[in-house]
Amino acid sequence: MDLKSKIILIYGPTASGKSQFAIKLAKKINGEIINADSMQVYKELKILTARPTDSDQKKIKHHLYGFVSVKKNFSTGEWIKLVNKKIIDLKKRKKIPILVGGTGLYFKALIDGLINIPNIPIKFRNEIRTLHKKIGSKKFYIKLKKIDPLVKDYINPSDTQRSIRAYEVKLFTKKSLYEWFQNTKSHYEEDEFFKIYIDFPRKELLNRISIRVKEMIKKGAIKEVQRLKKINVQRSKSAYKAIGINELREYLDKKIQISEVVDKISIKTRQYAKRQSTWGRSNMSNWNKITPNSLNKFLKKF
Repeated sequence: MDLKSKIILIYGPTASGKSQFAIKLAKKINGEIINADSMQVYKELKILTARPTDSDQKKIKHHLYGFVSVKKNFSTGEWIKLVNKKIIDLKKRKKIPILVGGTGLYFKALIDGLINIPNIPIKFRNEIRTLHKKIGSKKFYIKLKKIDPLVKDYINPSDTQRSIRAYEVKLFTKKSLYEWFQNTKSHYEEDEFFKIYIDFPRKELLNRISIRVKEMIKKGAIKEVQRLKKINVQRSKSAYKAIGINELREYLDKKIQISEVVDKISIKTRQYAKRQSTWGRSNMSNWNKITPNSLNKFLKKF
């Protein structure tokens, strides 16, 4: 199998072993790894986002990990611009770009093109934010589904930023955010990509998630959130979507015990993994599905 001219995409649910598989593949084919996870871009969130370790990053060069402050929002559009530059740079150096992550929208934007929505006036956007604050996330999401039923397959009710964005886009443009997605164009041809979807059996994945959450606590996730509290980041920032921040803040405020923290983070992570798998099944039917048991067999081809 010749992948020298390809851009390799590796997607899978959290805790499915994407990062380690990508490192092994990169060693085999002279590749370098580019981050395609929306939470692993943040400097201050190393443990909670399971970012590749320093040791991993010494084995193979990694790009676009831990370079954005949690005080800033970071959009898919900003990611696409940086990724396009990285892909060009790697190809010039005769390296194979390997994009790894679990953020479905990042891969969609790369493959299908970046959505080009008209500018929405700030006054209009602020009115939507005021509405969200007034009625709360749950009621807001119900209203959002009424005006744009398509969102139920793409946006989680607790995802405040995307819910607000979808609401304002639908109300202002009269078209769903996901209709806009359909009318975009990629920088790349379809055959430039080699797409890998790690299809992990749910039972095994749940066990891996439980182990990972306990390891995060041991590795210093509590201290990570303590530092985050000192920075005093606004809860409206994108980084606050990282699973574990709110739960560990509750623990630090002495509202819950550490055993409850582990349970809550595990449940949220399992729910997130389920959404990632649902996205994969809905949007990645033409990807090369590889089970954990066949990863090594796949690597032997090179």
